Amino acid sequence: MIDRVTVDRILDAANIVDVVSEFVTLRKSGANFKGLCPFHNERTPSFYVSPARNICKCFSCGKGGSPVGFLMEHEQMTYPEALRWLAKKYNIEIQERELSNEEKEAESRRESMFIVNEWAAGYFEDILHNHVDGVAIGMQYFRSRGIRDDIIRKFRLGFDLPDRYALPNEAKRKGYQKEFLLSTGLCYERDNRGNEGDVEREKVNHSTSGTLVDRFAGRVIFPWIGISGKVVAFGGRKLDQATKGVQQKYVNSPDSEIYHKEQNLYGIYQAKKAIGQANCVYMVEGYTDVISMHQCGLENVVANSGTALSTHQIRMLHRFTPNIVLLYDGDEAGIHAAMRGTDMLLAEGMNIKVLLLPDGEDPDSFARKHTASDFRKYIEEHQTDFIQFKSDVLLRGVTDPIKRSEAISSIVKSVSVIPNQIVRATYIADCAHRLGINEATLISTMNKMIRGEKEENRKREERQQEGMQTPQTPSSTSTRVEDLLIRMVIRYGERVIFRDVETEDGGTVDLTVAQYVNIDLSADELQFSHPLYNRILEEAVAHSGEEGFKASDFFSRHHDVAVSQLAVDMLLDRVQLSKSLQMIVDEESLRNEVKHLVLDFRLDYVKAHIRALRTQIAQSDSNSEQWPQLCLDMKRMMELRNAMAKKLGMDIII
Repeated sequence: MIDRVTVDRILDAANIVDVVSEFVTLRKSGANFKGLCPFHNERTPSFYVSPARNICKCFSCGKGGSPVGFLMEHEQMTYPEALRWLAKKYNIEIQERELSNEEKEAESRRESMFIVNEWAAGYFEDILHNHVDGVAIGMQYFRSRGIRDDIIRKFRLGFDLPDRYALPNEAKRKGYQKEFLLSTGLCYERDNRGNEGDVEREKVNHSTSGTLVDRFAGRVIFPWIGISGKVVAFGGRKLDQATKGVQQKYVNSPDSEIYHKEQNLYGIYQAKKAIGQANCVYMVEGYTDVISMHQCGLENVVANSGTALSTHQIRMLHRFTPNIVLLYDGDEAGIHAAMRGTDMLLAEGMNIKVLLLPDGEDPDSFARKHTASDFRKYIEEHQTDFIQFKSDVLLRGVTDPIKRSEAISSIVKSVSVIPNQIVRATYIADCAHRLGINEATLISTMNKMIRGEKEENRKREERQQEGMQTPQTPSSTSTRVEDLLIRMVIRYGERVIFRDVETEDGGTVDLTVAQYVNIDLSADELQFSHPLYNRILEEAVAHSGEEGFKASDFFSRHHDVAVSQLAVDMLLDRVQLSKSLQMIVDEESLRNEVKHLVLDFRLDYVKAHIRALRTQIAQSDSNSEQWPQLCLDMKRMMELRNAMAKKLGMDIII
């Protein structure tokens, strides 16, 4: 557990621009920064980061928060995980006591899986560097591929002993639970009814239902490190001498709660800064392609490891750059890999270039033969846009008119998915020129494809929306006045607006915004309609007397994500004014604004009560016992409403 003092040190050190920049490319915009929202797909930046308030928010989807809240939302971390991430980033030491068995059980399943994976990565690394077999077999393999020691360390490469029981037995000796060795995919379970030679191992393994077997035994290890630096999975490769007659050279971790292959990219953690700096990413197929390119000096490279590109992967890359170069082998498999990702990349607004390397070369072998400058020069001189690439692939040697028209339709279909109308028009003009087809014909064909796709999307959305419910948020149940009033508490809760107010014992006190709102509403036992608002007001009042308390900082950094998110929503304005245009909120104007809002709140409350009384009166019998009391209550509420309306300078409408 992390103590409160350390938590405060972490929160004080965390800089929202530093944190968000780890995941999003930001550009200066006045006093703030902005970039493409990492929480939804967009082409025009609406994600703002405020250094002054140390928070971020997307004005399109509404997501954002403090540095901790951002990490929790973006990386699906728990609150303690986010704090540890920040502590590591800012070199803040965390002294944690050993958790009891009860506390270990209370730790989230997800966090436990990350812990086990981190241990396993260290285990594989230690064997590679320090075990006699690791050095003689694993290290020798990496060096035979020309991989330097610093690159081995950078990618946390490792080696797993051939003994299929060594890892699970060591893990159990270290106290890691069987449940998580299985759920992470490090091990699988087999029936205990083995041969006699396995008896001793099974005693150590002591599984009641089966023996744990190491999935990666005898392989060199490539850890998959997620965008936040956590080990999410592993890939293991059979050594060259062991691959003869073996179809499956690589074994990868199965999908789990923390790893979905279609949502991860190998090398993204090591590449993300270089991608932002170069404003371009190279996409390759395999682990060694990424590693060799890093070694030759090209660090803005990731791999999808043989799977088809997914929308999630593309959007992850688009946070850092809209420019991508597909860098594949020149064989049939490489051509197919480049073809299958083109339309998805275009649909997500990516600018695509394609480079197929010479026959017999892959990015791994090519990088080992060239310097970074030579490799970049080769890419610049030989990369083509997707029209040229598809034309070369689909039309090479084609003379049959039907097949030619099908190929051209495929190219036009690719152009039709591009979201930017000007880019589409430019590509169509280029396509008409290259293919010798009338531009009007291509435009007409493309428009039909676009209309058809829109209609299909409309039908799909209608099917998806059937039965869906909108989640309840504070503003969906509260009134506009409540929203404005709690906004004042969050922004200015600690500010004094009444001075030297007499108390019952003859003394005087100063009242802050939070204290005044609380006293005024409590006098008539009034409350906000949303429980979260009441909680915020209570906490603001409780902390008002503390030295250094600032409501905006306190609530935006709150450990409860719901409170933190609400605070961010209330603190950031859609229109970002320069300092010279921002209004100065002095004590008098703040006092008048709060008093007015409290009166508005009371008036809304009375109006709601009147509506409820009218319903009760309409449903009651005039001869009933309740009738006189209902009428009396109605008269009193009407008088109260009129008095408050008069204070607010409003006309009374009966």
